Amino acid sequence: MGERSYSQFCPVAMAAELLCTRWTILILRELLAGSTRFNELRRGVPRMSPALLSQRLKELESAGIVCRVASRTDPGIHEYALTDAGAELGPLVEAFGRWGQRWVRSELSLQRLDGTLLMWDMRRNLMLSPLTGQRQVIQFQYPEQPDEERLWWLIVDEDGPPDLCLIDPGFDVDLYVVTDLRTMTAVWMGVETVREAVSQGRVMLIGDAGLAGTMQDWLGLSPFARGEPAPAAPSLPNPVPALD
Repeated sequence: MGERSYSQFCPVAMAAELLCTRWTILILRELLAGSTRFNELRRGVPRMSPALLSQRLKELESAGIVCRVASRTDPGIHEYALTDAGAELGPLVEAFGRWGQRWVRSELSLQRLDGTLLMWDMRRNLMLSPLTGQRQVIQFQYPEQPDEERLWWLIVDEDGPPDLCLIDPGFDVDLYVVTDLRTMTAVWMGVETVREAVSQGRVMLIGDAGLAGTMQDWLGLSPFARGEPAPAAPSLPNPVPALD
């Protein structure tokens, strides 16, 4: 699969040849998160070209990590699924994310903003229980973003999974969330809370008071935001004096 071989019998080297090519871990992240169709995978890795995504999927399929299966809901459509070998990578990918959340400085991660990934991530991890009842429509506004990424609609309905739209779906909006992308990313990653951002004027909530008051509950957090913070760096031992 890889462009280069380590030419070592070590299982770590052999696994790295399969899993450490560019984008592969992120594709596995998307599959483990429940994406099954090509366009769903593309939404999770929006900066990856369709051609390269197709190539990586073929490589994962050849390696026995991914397989194609017939859709249960749409005859004639094939979806991607993890094999037993692929599903077994779940703890490894989760450990990657938890390590990154714990040890990579939040200032660095918040320099790498991606509105599409953020909204797609929030959509699939939405905590539905506080939103039971009639259809709820939440519009997110990022005024500093380009026109094509400025407005997003999350639609929650009891009849199916939450929907995410970049085009006005035509429904009345129950709650407007006006903020900047960096602040929303920080809230989603657990760097700060909704209450803190609202109190500092970096998030404005306009509309349904119930939805506004429970935003932290129904928004939840990134799956990787629940880890413990990194411990303080250990003190370095005294240096050994150089020998004359």
